[in-house]
Amino acid sequence: MILGIGTDIIEVERFKKQIEKVDGLLEKLFTENEIRYCQSKKFPEQHLAARFAAKESFFKAIGTGWRYGLQHNEIEITNDELGKPNIKITGKSKEICEKYNIKNINVSLSHLKEIVNAVVIIETN
Repeated sequence: MILGIGTDIIEVERFKKQIEKVDGLLEKLFTENEIRYCQSKKFPEQHLAARFAAKESFFKAIGTGWRYGLQHNEIEITNDELGKPNIKITGKSKEICEKYNIKNINVSLSHLKEIVNAVVIIETN
């Protein structure tokens, strides 16, 4: 059963400027693994922005927003061996997922040079 669907769209250049402007923001929003992965890419800002959009989409899909002490860096976007994105949840976000009996989190990322988009679908039993 679908608990919620979230989507987010971000302008890459605007996101890049914000990351460069605010000291420590990168580490506040992303895990070390995400930062390392994205910085290994030719256009890291596209990959970072897409992951941020996925995190925002997760908050929308779960229906809580940032309430209850949820943090962006508790949500890690990984890729499987074929490149399919996945979401790994820790901390308070994981507690909320357990509370709502969430069994599956689907994520899709898309990015162009200037725009990124993410969609998250959360399923329960």
